[in-house]
Amino acid sequence: MNSEDCIFCKIAKGEIPSQKILETKNFISIKDVNPKVSGHSLIIPKEHYETFLDIPVSLYKEFLKIIRKISEKLMQEEHAQGFNLIMNNSEIAGQKIPHAHMHILPRKKGDGFGTNV
Repeated sequence: MNSEDCIFCKIAKGEIPSQKILETKNFISIKDVNPKVSGHSLIIPKEHYETFLDIPVSLYKEFLKIIRKISEKLMQEEHAQGFNLIMNNSEIAGQKIPHAHMHILPRKKGDGFGTNV
């Protein structure tokens, strides 16, 4: 898939509406349109990188800072007791959209989401 056909690239460019949580020069954080749990959100690089291994190392520090900031925000807003960080890389690993993205799932007891890791 090229960036012109990528839904996350279109969201990053503002061509498709989203529920933004945070936006920086290099990343956007949005609520997932098909949440697995309440508060399920995504961190997406604005540039088109297919997997984690394609994201330039120079962006890792910013990526981790945003993941932490959004995780803390969601924990508070959702009154969660924990959270999952999930990043599927390549179709074989469950990646549905071939644009790198981190899932943040704030967790509560009895939320119905399993932890098969």
